[in-house]
Amino acid sequence: MQVEIDEIKKVFAQFSKLPLTKIDRLPQAGSERHYFRLHTSAATYIATYGVNIKENEAFIYFSNQFQLQQLSTPQILYCSADNKIYIQQDFGDVSLLKQLEENGFSDPIYLLYKKSLQQLAQLQIKGDEVIDYSKCLTNAEFGKQAILADLLYFKYYFLDALRRPYDKQKLLNDFDALSDFLSQTEYKYFMFRDFQSRNIMVTPDNEVHFIDYQGGMKGAPQYDVASLLWQAKANLPDEWKQSLLDDYTDALEKLINRLVDRDLFKSQYNGYLLIRLLQVLGAYGFRGLFERKAHFLTSIPLALQNLQWFINHHSLGLALPEFTKVLELCTSEEVRKEFTPLQATADTPLIVAVNSFSFIQNGYPKDETKNGGGFVFDMRGILNPGRFDEYKHLSGLDKPVKDFLEQRTKMPDFLNSVYSMIDISVEEYIRRDFENLVINFGCTGGQHRSVYAAEAIARHLRNKFKVKIELTHLNQNNWKH
Repeated sequence: MQVEIDEIKKVFAQFSKLPLTKIDRLPQAGSERHYFRLHTSAATYIATYGVNIKENEAFIYFSNQFQLQQLSTPQILYCSADNKIYIQQDFGDVSLLKQLEENGFSDPIYLLYKKSLQQLAQLQIKGDEVIDYSKCLTNAEFGKQAILADLLYFKYYFLDALRRPYDKQKLLNDFDALSDFLSQTEYKYFMFRDFQSRNIMVTPDNEVHFIDYQGGMKGAPQYDVASLLWQAKANLPDEWKQSLLDDYTDALEKLINRLVDRDLFKSQYNGYLLIRLLQVLGAYGFRGLFERKAHFLTSIPLALQNLQWFINHHSLGLALPEFTKVLELCTSEEVRKEFTPLQATADTPLIVAVNSFSFIQNGYPKDETKNGGGFVFDMRGILNPGRFDEYKHLSGLDKPVKDFLEQRTKMPDFLNSVYSMIDISVEEYIRRDFENLVINFGCTGGQHRSVYAAEAIARHLRNKFKVKIELTHLNQNNWKH
């Protein structure tokens, strides 16, 4: 990571004479790109480091074209000679999803969603006027091949991971028929491809701005609308989804200066909604089941819930027997239970004690409960923030230390592995009415790494299992202040 930071510093020096006062690595989402916030005395910027040059060049090209149309996208300010690093305008760190999580389904949030869809229509129509689609990252158009690719993504990374029987050839035949049907759409403009609330930034003036559209191509505008309204993590109310779809269609009509056949538009919307729901399941399967990233695993039940709603309320009007069987299989109670963790109730006796400690000063904590045992994790394989002067007087509770561990160490990978082990025990302990489980994290001083890890596990278990937690930092009185 330090190599990337050093390269970014060199590129920034070519862009500006102002010295950098601070560099923060931003959380990594689903891609392999690394993002950094660059601080100067005058402003902040976002630097992207990506080894996929074609992907970088697609984003840079789209952004430059969108600027010609004054659309709600960042300005690209500088690129390295090899296009591995580019510096762009910073819209802050408040996403539409963050606003939703903090304010709930309130009128101001609805207005932000409405504004986002109005700006999306602008991006799709006006962007289409200036984009050379030969410069797209993959396919120039979201046609039959791209639709098939999404369906196969779902098949390989979610359906096949279930290890349930189905007729593979019949399913592929149904995929072919479905992709033929959906590729015959009346409306085709610029398609964002991953239009979701995490990729919509809200600035203090309540304006919305879009990021991460490097996968864009020409295609049906309904796909982007479905992506936003049916994002599993947002879980918007049904009445919002319907009303916002109408708001979007109103905005589209004004831009194309003609009425939209709303029945046809809605029918095509439903088809692309299904494709998007399946593509998301494939993505969650890949990131969760194969890469073992906890965040994506916890999103699978919501995605299955969305798919179940679709099956209950919509029909594509096509005879797709094997595909229909597969959808029913994926939304069966058995499969949904497989991905829905058992959660504690008020009557659940289990108490999970989570401790941080110092191997040097405390030694292994003693379990005083009648259960005995539990887990002990040695955090000393993670780079120690305490080696650096600026962190010595801080702890794992402080943001600079958290940022260091998340951005400059393998702490996220370590904890993902820990989650996988601990979750098995916690769920079984809840099921069997066990009363105690102890989880200990030790490091050299019991101040940085172990504290961060203990806090993270406690938060994870509360959110996933709703279990009672007793969190203790055993070495807290000895921390350096």
